Amino acid sequence: MKIHDAERDAVLLATRRQLLGNGARGFGALALNQLLGAKEQGKELPHFAPKAKRAIYLHMVGAPPQHDLLDYKPAMKDWYDKDLPESIRNGQRLTTMTSGQTRFPIAPTVFKFAQHGQSGAWISELLPNVAKMADDLTIIRSMHTEAINHEPAITFIQTGNQIAGKPCIGSWIAYGLGSMNQDLPTFVVLNANHTHPKANVQAISARLWSAGYLSAQYAGVSLRSAGEPVLYVKNPEGVPPEMRRRMLDALGELNQMTYEKYADAETKSRIAQYEMAFRMQSSVPDLTDLSKEPASTYELYGEEARKPGTFANQALMSRRLVERGVRFVQLYMRGWDVHGDLPEVLPSQCKDVDRALYGLIQDLKQRGMLDETLVVWGGEFGRTIYSQGKLTPTNYGRDHHPRCFSLFMAGGGAKPGIVWGETDEFSYNIVRDPVHVRDFQATLLHQFGIDHERFTYKYQGLDQKLTGVEKANVIKGLVA
Repeated sequence: MKIHDAERDAVLLATRRQLLGNGARGFGALALNQLLGAKEQGKELPHFAPKAKRAIYLHMVGAPPQHDLLDYKPAMKDWYDKDLPESIRNGQRLTTMTSGQTRFPIAPTVFKFAQHGQSGAWISELLPNVAKMADDLTIIRSMHTEAINHEPAITFIQTGNQIAGKPCIGSWIAYGLGSMNQDLPTFVVLNANHTHPKANVQAISARLWSAGYLSAQYAGVSLRSAGEPVLYVKNPEGVPPEMRRRMLDALGELNQMTYEKYADAETKSRIAQYEMAFRMQSSVPDLTDLSKEPASTYELYGEEARKPGTFANQALMSRRLVERGVRFVQLYMRGWDVHGDLPEVLPSQCKDVDRALYGLIQDLKQRGMLDETLVVWGGEFGRTIYSQGKLTPTNYGRDHHPRCFSLFMAGGGAKPGIVWGETDEFSYNIVRDPVHVRDFQATLLHQFGIDHERFTYKYQGLDQKLTGVEKANVIKGLVA
């Protein structure tokens, strides 16, 4: 065994000498490059003073129904079971789930609404804790998209393109602004469980947090709520940390030699990823240990926050991540695809998130972090005012609807206590202040001090952008 150790040390020594002879820049320079983000590509970022330094994006997979939560339409009570006028639908494309229906009966919400805050925002009884902080929220009721099915719609709002393979928002932010903590990834992904057994779930995959054509080091790192938080970070059984460190040093030096010879950016990414994995062996256990959280934390988020995998638990984890310098947290929760049994399923979905949403935003606020943390909550499109399938006074479902939907933001320089945009009395078409998905993306980048027109990456001969080639506008009315 000692002979093998001597041989290995000799090889390492020779490797180090050769590496120094080739004028390697060393690991310190590599770490600096990662911290500088897009500056290593010759881009000086941010372009102007940012309002947000970090973001928590809470995506409700399946699309929450705006008429039942944030876009109150009281006149629809008089339209119960009447057909949607053709003048409102106006030839809109429908999904195959309702295109064959002989009728499109109006389904008014069965839930009560009330006005809240100085803005007078109408918010559903299903979100009582969200309603309490109406003056902290920027509610947008005029979002719209072209995508009519879940996979392309989620991909569109997350990556700027309906076809998978492009970098997502978190990857763009990581690439552009770099890391704020060398011991944790710049971009982390969480997945929360839902509780209702009838909730319809949509498949999601790692393509949604892919770095696409950017370097792999900017991809999201998925943090699991069961088992090992991050796969393959823990040392194999029988391998002590000292041996792991020596192995990574040797491997890193070989990879550095390869990079010096071929200038392959992915080689540099491998070095950074191996180093990050090693540092996460100590940083992740501390991150996921909630035992030191005081009782006041659970008074805010609710006792569900103690249970791994719940939305409340993942919301609390999101706060702990940004508190430790993670720049972008993406949290997905499925179960919002309410094609049927909406009056039964939707209250459960809302109960899963309502208190934790309040807890997260108030927690950030009392810690002095909300001003620089942009929180986003919403889905990928809206739902129809007409019922999918049979309509009764106590039961209905809603199909996909891309023409209008609602979401809200808080913190990070978003203008608090406003309701932006307006839809017609059917919540079917936008009549004032539309916000396209691309406009929303441009505005989000703006809050980070990034001009979306100037923030590009050369790929396949084109200057690629998150917002694509079509016109996108920063919605200045949403910015504080």
